[in-house]
Amino acid sequence: MSLKSKEQHDVSHRDSAEGNDSSQSGIHLEQQKESSTNCKQFDANAQCRPYPRIHMEPQEKSNTNFKQFVIKKLRKNCQCGPTKAKNMIFGFLPVLQWLPKYDLKKNILGDMMSGLIVGILLVPQSIAYSLLAGQEPIYGLYTSFFASIIYFLLGTSRHISVGIFGVLCLMIGEVVDRELHKAGYDTARIAPALGMVSNGSTLLNQTTDRICDKSCYAIMVGSTVTFMAGVYQVAMGFFQVGFVSVYLSDALLSGFVTGASFTILTSQVKYLLGLSLPRSNGVGSLITTWIHIFRNIHKTNLCDLITSLLCLLVLLPTKELNEHFKSKLKAPIPTELIVVVAATLASHFGKLNENYNSSIAGHIPTGFMPPTAPEWNLITSVAVDAIAISIIGFAITVSLSEMFAKKHGYTVKANQEMYAIGFCNIIPSFFHCFTTSAALAKTLVKESTGCQTQLSGVVTALVLLLVLLVIAPLFYSLQKCVLGVITIVNLRGALRKFRDLPKMWRVSRMDTVIWFVTMLSSALISTEIGLLVGVCFSMFCVILRTQKPKISLLGLVEESEIFESMSAYKNLQTKPGIKIFRFAAPLYYINKECFKSALYKKTVNPILVKAAQKKAAKRKIKEETVTLSGTQDEVSLQLSHDPFELHTIVIDCSAIQFLDTAGIHTLKEVRRDYETIGIQVLLAQCNASVRDSLARGEYCKEEEENLLFYSVYEAMAFAVESQYQKGICVPNGLSLSSN
Repeated sequence: MSLKSKEQHDVSHRDSAEGNDSSQSGIHLEQQKESSTNCKQFDANAQCRPYPRIHMEPQEKSNTNFKQFVIKKLRKNCQCGPTKAKNMIFGFLPVLQWLPKYDLKKNILGDMMSGLIVGILLVPQSIAYSLLAGQEPIYGLYTSFFASIIYFLLGTSRHISVGIFGVLCLMIGEVVDRELHKAGYDTARIAPALGMVSNGSTLLNQTTDRICDKSCYAIMVGSTVTFMAGVYQVAMGFFQVGFVSVYLSDALLSGFVTGASFTILTSQVKYLLGLSLPRSNGVGSLITTWIHIFRNIHKTNLCDLITSLLCLLVLLPTKELNEHFKSKLKAPIPTELIVVVAATLASHFGKLNENYNSSIAGHIPTGFMPPTAPEWNLITSVAVDAIAISIIGFAITVSLSEMFAKKHGYTVKANQEMYAIGFCNIIPSFFHCFTTSAALAKTLVKESTGCQTQLSGVVTALVLLLVLLVIAPLFYSLQKCVLGVITIVNLRGALRKFRDLPKMWRVSRMDTVIWFVTMLSSALISTEIGLLVGVCFSMFCVILRTQKPKISLLGLVEESEIFESMSAYKNLQTKPGIKIFRFAAPLYYINKECFKSALYKKTVNPILVKAAQKKAAKRKIKEETVTLSGTQDEVSLQLSHDPFELHTIVIDCSAIQFLDTAGIHTLKEVRRDYETIGIQVLLAQCNASVRDSLARGEYCKEEEENLLFYSVYEAMAFAVESQYQKGICVPNGLSLSSN
């Protein structure tokens, strides 16, 4: 029977059913009490009661061409008026929106307390992380000060603390050391701060005359990298490409930060031991650094080692106590500042530098230096390095801002956050600063101490300003080993991620593998290559999941129209002669062979059946004696006739998000192969995108569009009805699956 005549026959049955008052609107499937092998014959006088087909009218698509679309967008975006100008200014400077509405009585106490505490914590951390970035201590204070002010003006998150972040400092330090080596500076020894200049004018004259010592060149490189990172971040905000951050999953970022933490820890060990070692760069820098440490361990400065151990014995327990009693403490104990003050006093009065040759911070000037432009000649050397730094910076900032906004019930603008963090890098790069981003540890402190708005950033900046103008020179005698201990102690959070691995493994083994690969590559290869390896491996895992997705045959849930996997649930009902196949992934060039092989394995392989039929036919022609060929014919006929117990395959397309040309061709090929052995293939629950792809790929002709169904139940009912119309015996009950 042709498809056209079948459709006409279907319509005639519907008309007769509508005219009969006692007819039902759909077929009802009842559970079979006997075994599914006991085929009940249809009553000769029984009437066919077809399941009503679903008909949906698609929306008409607009015929707007690309030129009209561009003109419309340009008119919308290029129109300028007072209201639009005001909205643009208020959107770019969120402080103009929330500051006039600031509730002084409600918010001022929490903002002042949190800003003061974070400022006190930032002083020792800014000085310590400067060493990690290969810079002098004063530049870390500059960086934290300007970042706090600029984010107050441009940021939309009320709680995140923007400033120095250890991983970015590490990445900056690697670039700085590489450029210092290329410029011919001795990286094993650190020059006195700024050539021991006494004031800003002397530095300005030296810079103008191109007289630049090691520390001057180091901050020149650092500020140039920072400028380029900020430009990239602002460009990403302008072109609204924040979607790049979606490729950095939580598991990937966590693994990257943990791997980088090992590199940070390794880079600080030389300060704890008082060793003067060159900083290793490139592939395998972590292993190379440890080799250098063990080769020179006999040169350990005992004074620095003892000081480091004492600081660790004080900082680690007090940090744990702060965290354990954070719900009871109104503010965390500023242990780091206490240790810095105590260590500075001990070093000054004990004359540790003169008596034991202990390495100290040196002169830290007061005030601000004149702004200078980044070194344009260095841009070509650091432009590629700035890409990874900018992506990590904005990804961490946006993720933290969204996390805390969701927790406290307000919204942040991702693109505005990219503008904010971008200008937190561009503007400070003219004031001898290096790259900043949000930092989780300081953000948690800020939140727990009562922060209400971005105004707490101003209080933090005032604390840093006081240090810059008055207190900074007092840290002259501070030992660098103390700063190294502070840096290492602040890595506890990243290193504690190992405790979460068992839970992560139970939840998602794939995420755990991504975490391990990113962590190991970031630690053992390099931070930049580790990030790239993590992104590539994460994307490979996504492809792998679609290449070999979950495949199952479906059964009907009793007394419903819901179909579920027979391998996952018991007591599902099946219809003899019909198999329902689900492929839980997009169908495209990567997994097309997996789709075909799985479908043939779960149902029947039409190619093998066709070959068996041809082989049986040839044997019939060649064999002349029935007695000699009887056994062979019996086997061949069995092979050729068994597949005909299956008359319909329904492919559940609900989990197929899209099709490419290879996927459409595969569906055509599957349908053609099954039709050659008398099995019809029906597609059910195709989404609009898949239907559109099938139409463009000419999967079926106009008169064959009835082979696409909006539900699996509808497709199964159609298969039962079509077989009844053909006069084939089909059991009218359902059999229970044995699984």
